[in-house]
Amino acid sequence: MSLTAAMKYLALAFLLCALAPLSNGACHHKVMKPDMTHCQDDVDETWHAVGSSWRNSRCMDCTCSRCCTGFSIPVGFPDYCVKVFDPEACEYIVHKKDDPSVLCPVRGGKGK
Repeated sequence: MSLTAAMKYLALAFLLCALAPLSNGACHHKVMKPDMTHCQDDVDETWHAVGSSWRNSRCMDCTCSRCCTGFSIPVGFPDYCVKVFDPEACEYIVHKKDDPSVLCPVRGGKGK
């Protein structure tokens, strides 16, 4: 592995570690009836058993009683960088504006 590739992985690992402890969830709660056995996801309209958890197509981590944002929004990165959301991975990547192959340092995140 080249030094450049190792630095990219190191920057990504730093980003993920930095965002996790600095986050606070954006959640919405749902009303459950006492006799419910299943519930329907408000976004995907899929059915789920009470007690289960899932991630919907809007990257929300859900149970039958609530859904919370499943990602953090990076903050505190250099002006020469840009944040880009990856909907497949449900995460933001922060990279140099003029070179997407170079990841940038991030000081924190909001959400999740």
